[in-house]
Amino acid sequence: MSPAPGRQPPRQLHLNINILHSGFVPSAWRVDEADPHAFIDVGHYVRVAQIAEAAKFDAVFLADNASIADQINFRPITALEPTVLLASIAAATSRIGVIGTASTSYNEPYNIARRFATLDHVSAGRAGWNVVTTADLGSARNFGREAVPDHAERYARAAEFTEVVKALWDSWEDDAFIGDKVNGHFVDTGKVHPIAHRGKYFDVQGPLNLPRSPQGHPVLVQAGASADGRDLAARHAEAVFSASQSFEESLAYGRELKAGAAAYGRGPVKVLAGLTTIIGATESEALRRRDELIDLIPWSYSLTRLAGTLGIPADRLKLDEPLPDNLTLPGGGNGNHTFFHATIAQARRHGYTVRELIRSLAGGGGHRVIVGTPEQIADDIEHWFKAGAADGFNLMPDVLPGGLQDFADGVVPILQQRGIFRTEYEGRTLREHLGLARPDNGRVWQKSA
Repeated sequence: MSPAPGRQPPRQLHLNINILHSGFVPSAWRVDEADPHAFIDVGHYVRVAQIAEAAKFDAVFLADNASIADQINFRPITALEPTVLLASIAAATSRIGVIGTASTSYNEPYNIARRFATLDHVSAGRAGWNVVTTADLGSARNFGREAVPDHAERYARAAEFTEVVKALWDSWEDDAFIGDKVNGHFVDTGKVHPIAHRGKYFDVQGPLNLPRSPQGHPVLVQAGASADGRDLAARHAEAVFSASQSFEESLAYGRELKAGAAAYGRGPVKVLAGLTTIIGATESEALRRRDELIDLIPWSYSLTRLAGTLGIPADRLKLDEPLPDNLTLPGGGNGNHTFFHATIAQARRHGYTVRELIRSLAGGGGHRVIVGTPEQIADDIEHWFKAGAADGFNLMPDVLPGGLQDFADGVVPILQQRGIFRTEYEGRTLREHLGLARPDNGRVWQKSA
């Protein structure tokens, strides 16, 4: 039923599925239902996307890394290139959005603008780009560098990179393509413009070699928690993936981010908090599932992973002692701020030992973990959403596809019954799912026409 004239429709929860190959928990690939080949099997990703689409999720999301950044002797990694994989997912679905990660550190604006505009065309307006910088040394060396650029430089490059990509997406006016067979007029070249960008990091002439995409711009997503990352998000992002471990953190983060966007004259940014779910018919069953998964993870793996997040040698971590005092950002502030701060906050808030911290993080990750029944998980989601701590969640089930199916069968119907999550898609584009307007082509050539 439509809202009465003049009344705003009720705010709706947003749900994405982050397809972390076999699942968020490092041992997910070892359970009976799992296929160890899933991390390189397009069919696996398509099945997960189809479950999410049947549950009316907003989008699927794929992370990325340009190096082997995990311990492949024990677990699978993010291996397949996201936009190629998302094109396959888009072909096998019809409504769910497709969001991929691409780094501004080791790409060029033209190829990223073209790649995501192409994905938006082939998906009929369902694409999103997660804008990131890359901080690991392995990736730097894969691109011929012996050191990681410093944090401020990475984000300065990212800001200019994003401006250039947006200009390229706008280099064709909306009505530049004509396709008039009778008069033999294909494109109005007076409405296709070079961008002639000359900046500190990039010289890009343009225009892009394909028309403006169905959404105008693919949806821009960002995930940085540092001051530079928050500023980039405030300037450009339309949705942000956050890693807050507590309600209070997420509430404060969202308020700051939305105030920053308003200061740049932009509308509110959607905050989508990272959330791992471990579901059981009873709380004791869910806890047993968590413990069984964690017991399949070697402690050496979890210690090494946690030490990497904190930027310290693994031998500084003692399982039955608290984290060391006076921890500082990895690489003198040049590491991953988001997960460093989230992990420290979790440990200090609860007074955890290293063993307890690893268990609370379901193996040493950085995102919030809820273990419980569908009702308990729905209660938590509803609380965060209604109180404004999140506009939605970037879901990372413990095991895929089973953990997502459990969420779709158990949690989604409760959220729908409570009136905070859709029962049917109302739009066809990712922007429509997220309640975002299609951006006008506001370049100088349009203003002076």
